[in-house]
Amino acid sequence: MDIKTICIHGSDWKDPTGCISVPIFQSATFGHPELGSSTGYDYTRVQNPTRECTEKVVAALEHGCDCTSYSSGMAAISMVMELFKPGDTILSSDDLYGGSIRLFRFINEKNGLKFKYVNTSHPEEVEKAFDETVKAVYIETPTNPMMQVTDIQKIAELAHAHGCLLIADNTFMSPYFCNPIDFGADIVLHSGTKYLAGHNDTLAGFVVCKDKEIAEKVRFLYKTVGGCLAPWDAWLVTRGIKTLALRMEAAQKNAGAIAEFLENHPKVTKVLYPGLKNFENKDVHFKQSRGAGAMLSFYTDSHETALKVLKSVKLIRFAESLGGVESLITYPATQTHCDLTEEERQSRGITECLLRLSVGIEGAEDLIADLKQALD
Repeated sequence: MDIKTICIHGSDWKDPTGCISVPIFQSATFGHPELGSSTGYDYTRVQNPTRECTEKVVAALEHGCDCTSYSSGMAAISMVMELFKPGDTILSSDDLYGGSIRLFRFINEKNGLKFKYVNTSHPEEVEKAFDETVKAVYIETPTNPMMQVTDIQKIAELAHAHGCLLIADNTFMSPYFCNPIDFGADIVLHSGTKYLAGHNDTLAGFVVCKDKEIAEKVRFLYKTVGGCLAPWDAWLVTRGIKTLALRMEAAQKNAGAIAEFLENHPKVTKVLYPGLKNFENKDVHFKQSRGAGAMLSFYTDSHETALKVLKSVKLIRFAESLGGVESLITYPATQTHCDLTEEERQSRGITECLLRLSVGIEGAEDLIADLKQALD
C-alpha cells in the first residue's frame, strides 16, 4: 500500500455507525459482558480504541509489528531504557538531542545504566567501542542539531554481530522519508509531537518494534509503568498523520530553497542540510532515505549575527520544538543542548553562532524574505 494511503487508512478503523473519523473514547475503564469475557478493552492504561488506531497507523508507516504510544517523546525513550538492567551499556551517537543526553546522564545512569558516546557516522569507532556489557546501540540520523548521518544498515550489522539491539530515533526524517526497520533497526522511536502530529498542538511519543519478542516486553512495561498517550492526544496525532505526506513534501521543498539561499548569504558561513550538493555523507543519507527532510542548521559569521536573527525574525518564530506547519528557529547552545557542558558543546560544533531551523509549509518566498531581513 502506498505510504500516502497508509497515512489516511492505516488505522483500519471501521465503525458500525459509519463514522469516518476515529471517535475519542474518553473512558478510563470498560465493562465486561461476564466473568472471563472481555470486549478487548479493559482499562485505558492497557489499551483504548482511539489510541489503538493511532498505534496501528504508526506501526504500519514504520513497517513494524507493533507500536506503543506515550505522553511525550521523552516518555517513549524512558520506556525503552527500561528494557535494560543495571550494568548494561548503551553505545550512543555523541551528537543527540540534548534532552536525550539529559535523560541518560541524570536518570538512566542513576539507575545503573552506562553510556558510551561515539560518532556513529564512523562504523569503525562503533566497532571499537563494543565490550561484553554493551546491549544496544542508540542512534539519530541525521543527528540533532549537527545533521550527522549514520549508516543504519552497517551499524545494525555491527550491533547484531555483538548480540545487541539497534535503537533508532527517526523523529527528524519521519516514516514518510525513512524506515529504519527496513535497514535492520530493532526499535524505532518518535517524538510524535513533531512531524507525526505536525501542528504544534500536542505532545506524544512512539516506540515501534521490529519483532514480536521485543514488542511483548515493551507492552508489559507499557501497562506496568503507565505513561500512555491519552485518547484526545491520540486523536490529534491520528488527524495529523492524515496530512503527513503533504506536509513533508511541502516542508522539504521549502527547506531546499532556504538552504540554497542561506548557503549564498555573506553572513552565513556553513549550512548543514542533506539536500545540498556538498553535504557530508549525502550518499549514505539517500541510500536509506527518500528525501532530505525539512530540518537544517547553519552557522552565522558571528554571535551578534545569530542573536540579531533570533530577535529580528517576524514570520519565523523563535521557539523550541520542530516538525509543525509553522517554521521555528532555535538556538541549540542555550535551548536544546543547555545541559551539556561548554566543552561538550564546543566539541560537537554547537557554538554561539549555530542556529537550527525547522522549516514549515508557509510560502518559501515569505520565509526567505524573513531570513533576509533578519540577516541584513
